[in-house]
Amino acid sequence: MSVLRSRRHVLLPGLFALAIGANVATTVPAQAQPQGQRARTPNDTLKSVEVSPDHKVTFRIYAPKASEVSVNGDFKGGGKMTKDEQGVWSLTTGPLRPDFYTYGFNVDGVRTVDPKNAMIKQGIANVDSMLLVPGEESEFEATKDVPHGEVRQAWYRSATLGEPRRLHVYTPPGYDQGTEKYPVFYLLHGAGDDDSGWSTIGRAGFIMDNLIASGKARPMIVVMPNGSLPRPTNFPRTAPGTAPSPEARAAMEAIQNRFTDELLKDVAPFVEGHYRVLPGVENRALAGLSMGGGQTLRLITTNPDRFAYVGIWSAGLFGGNPDEWEKRNAAFLDQAKAFNGTVKLLSIRVGDGDFALAGTKNLDEVLSRHDVKHELTINDGGHTWINWRKYLSEFAPRLFR
Repeated sequence: MSVLRSRRHVLLPGLFALAIGANVATTVPAQAQPQGQRARTPNDTLKSVEVSPDHKVTFRIYAPKASEVSVNGDFKGGGKMTKDEQGVWSLTTGPLRPDFYTYGFNVDGVRTVDPKNAMIKQGIANVDSMLLVPGEESEFEATKDVPHGEVRQAWYRSATLGEPRRLHVYTPPGYDQGTEKYPVFYLLHGAGDDDSGWSTIGRAGFIMDNLIASGKARPMIVVMPNGSLPRPTNFPRTAPGTAPSPEARAAMEAIQNRFTDELLKDVAPFVEGHYRVLPGVENRALAGLSMGGGQTLRLITTNPDRFAYVGIWSAGLFGGNPDEWEKRNAAFLDQAKAFNGTVKLLSIRVGDGDFALAGTKNLDEVLSRHDVKHELTINDGGHTWINWRKYLSEFAPRLFR
């Protein structure tokens, strides 16, 4: 299998050439120009994102023929933008807490990334632009002058899905120059993302670099697989704000079962065959956010002896009845003593404003009732990468000790 390597944790493509009708313009010649020249526009010197010292953020986009433009992201304060006489739309929001954020523009109903910003986050449905509000709170994920590892793209054959699949792998500083074997940490993303999520907006590579450089975490290999599996065309739909139907829960469980096979039968053997990985359950960790947290829960209930360190973030018993889940997972719950002897850490985390809070509390209740050793931490915040990056930075130092 070929392994593609990138010396950067965040993949930065070239600038996008966008054509959204005639609304987002880069040149609007007022009159005929000499051959080989073009009319200059405000877009030539436009700074599309500007962060002020007080952490307020101004967004701009040049769209002289647009009728309505807005900007939104994973922060409060987005909305409709104002157009000036030069055709530049702008909006100032904040102050925002120092951190990384995603955002995108909507130009006359057409969603687009920032054409002046090459730093992006890919997903299975959308592509978002990214920005950094620098400050003390974001130091743990900042790009610092420390030894850096690598985030590599690798392709493998998935027998479970019958197709080639991609994953991202972080190798610690000095990996290629040595012969040492390392523990492995499988890190799962949420719905809407793919295997690039943790290495772009998740900042996983930089977070690990900083932790290792400061001696707070052991050097380790971090595997970020693609947890977004194809859904059948007849997959039952669930209306927003309503509990999934029994049919929808059954269909989702079938997909979770396929991902369990994908990780254990395809991803793990590939990693163990192509990277210097230490053997044994004590050298394996697993964590995931949102959908990935649900996949993590499924993996440990069906294979309780495969991972010694487990993190379930912003996930729980979504739309399910705790008593029903308890019955379906009776075999796992009956093995609580054996599970407690294998798993050194089961950390469950959620924000107090996260829609997964109720389901997380249900999970905590069932596990406590059966004496499954775990810890529950409820912090402030919602269902956002701001929390998940923090969870990673506080979880990784506790691994493989």
